[in-house]
Amino acid sequence: MANSIDAYFPRGNVPNLRIKNIEAPPADAARPEPDDIASAVEPIVELVKGKRLAVVTGAGVSTDSGLPDYRSPGSPRRNPMTIQQFMASESYRTHYWARNHVGWSRPYRAAPNAGHYALAHLEHRGIVTGVITQNVDMLHSAAGSRRVVHLHGRGDRVVCTQCEYSMDRQDLHTILTELNPGWSERHVDDVEIAPDADAAITDTADFTVADCPRCGGILRTDVVFFGGRVNPADIEEAGRVVSESDALLVAGSSLSVASALRFVRQASRADMPIAIINRGPTRADDAASVHVYAGTSRALPFLDRFL
Repeated sequence: MANSIDAYFPRGNVPNLRIKNIEAPPADAARPEPDDIASAVEPIVELVKGKRLAVVTGAGVSTDSGLPDYRSPGSPRRNPMTIQQFMASESYRTHYWARNHVGWSRPYRAAPNAGHYALAHLEHRGIVTGVITQNVDMLHSAAGSRRVVHLHGRGDRVVCTQCEYSMDRQDLHTILTELNPGWSERHVDDVEIAPDADAAITDTADFTVADCPRCGGILRTDVVFFGGRVNPADIEEAGRVVSESDALLVAGSSLSVASALRFVRQASRADMPIAIINRGPTRADDAASVHVYAGTSRALPFLDRFL
């Protein structure tokens, strides 16, 4: 089969929505990327060739799809709304949904990049056992990955906190647009929008929030808010992905959040080879045999080519 990433799977568009636990970026700046990516990736090929590979991904996998991350040099520090604030206060929920509605309305869509497609193809070839991702942008699935563990939830879905009714985020967008005609148009052209679709709007008191259409309960995006916890079923499934593998690859993550770091530690305890592809340092550098300082959209296709 020809090794052209674009030929493997149909491209799809998914909204720019990523909400997850956020910590300060590492103090060290990212290193310059190597000119010869093929040579840079060679030590990883030697380390994992012939092995079944579990993959942990973070925001760095999606930056070349046009989605900013949280920890690049110069990224502003943020104080995201906690799940406790969201659930306890109607005014907090109004503030959240007003800003998120505008963020969702931003007139662009992201598509998978070559790194997403390379991981999907590696899975289809039987090399990658599964992808454990911290991202909620759904780009791995759009690229064709089949076994994806969404540690921090899914940005394409909304759930009721009372009856567990779920609906598509686009359907809620339609409802919110009907309840708040002209809201997005008044803000979207000149407001700063963060990676998690949080638009920097101050005055949100007159926004109308939609309740669950089934029971009237509180709706929230189906993601892990700051202060929330990862679904135990997702932790269990991610653990299985690692235990069914012979090596682990970290791609595009500094592992600043413990929810993903735990699986690197699991691999380390099992004496599995660990490789990292990330533009900057990570919290697992002490456990890794190889760290390639490069963007995943450049490095992962070479990994797919040589394994």
